[in-house]
Amino acid sequence: MKRFILLCLILSNLSFLQAEKIKNIANIIGVRENQLIGYGLVVGLNGTGDGTSSKFTLRSLANLLQTVNVKISSSDIKSKNVAAVIVTTKLGAFARQGDKMDVVISSIGDAKSLQGGTLLLTALKGVDGKIYALAQGSITIGGMNPKRSKGQVNHATNGTIFNGAIVERDVAYDLYDKKFADLSLKHSDFNTAITIEKTLNTYFEQNVATAIDPRTIRLKKPDNLSMVAFLAKMENVNVKYEKEEKIVIDERTGTVVSGIGIHVSPIIITHGDITIKIEPRKVMPKGKEQVNLGDGVKIAVNQNELNMKEKDITIANITRALHKLGATPKDIISIIENIKRAGAINAKLEII
Repeated sequence: MKRFILLCLILSNLSFLQAEKIKNIANIIGVRENQLIGYGLVVGLNGTGDGTSSKFTLRSLANLLQTVNVKISSSDIKSKNVAAVIVTTKLGAFARQGDKMDVVISSIGDAKSLQGGTLLLTALKGVDGKIYALAQGSITIGGMNPKRSKGQVNHATNGTIFNGAIVERDVAYDLYDKKFADLSLKHSDFNTAITIEKTLNTYFEQNVATAIDPRTIRLKKPDNLSMVAFLAKMENVNVKYEKEEKIVIDERTGTVVSGIGIHVSPIIITHGDITIKIEPRKVMPKGKEQVNLGDGVKIAVNQNELNMKEKDITIANITRALHKLGATPKDIISIIENIKRAGAINAKLEII
């Protein structure tokens, strides 16, 4: 017969506010990074490049050789020192011609390793098809062991070139002459939007902010400040912010990450040999006074038991208790998912 443990815990429904700078919880619309992508060739590989089965690599190499007046058919190329790759990077906001960026190199053929390779000049384009940067340089493979034993191959098909791309085209964005700008909250919330509006209007002593929906705040530049100076001051204003509670679950690795204060409401869950019972708060009279007996938590896992006392019933201490009782990560994840489905936790559940 399964034995249960009674844990005397007290649920707390308090919401904690914290001061946060506006730049940490909101973005200025239009001021953002832009993704760039390109197709290129990596040369100089020590026999670890694409084989003859990667026809597009051989064809790309033949086309490249034709640009230097070497005419050869792709069927005549047998080299394994070349690999076709996709090159990606992020063009920062207000990047200017001549700025340098890191690029990520990823093999798209059957190359075994990109270690020791050099990326040939590669055009990086935006979604509009225009070239915004050019990339070239020696590839760095992190975590590789140069003293590997004979015959051992490092299967590194991803690499990086630090400062490997040079910006060739600016993303036009006229900020100085603007009189209005829009803030976009990273998480939609009516209270946060109104709080930012009131805080900014009080800080600048005039109506500079208007919340137009739970995610967007319209900003108007004060007459005595430039837009750049105004946004610099605005970003560093502190506002009271209720942080969104979140539980992140990685089902592939069995990892559960959550805040320590995510409370669990009364609920009964049975999952295989695991039983969790959280009872409602009990208050019993004692003369003219009342005695709070707290909440009862009964946990059983394969007839094992654990004595523990906590102030609050949270995901953190329930997960810790289940782990100590020998529950598998798969079981713990399944229990948390079902607690969320039953409505016993209010935090957002994100599964990756």
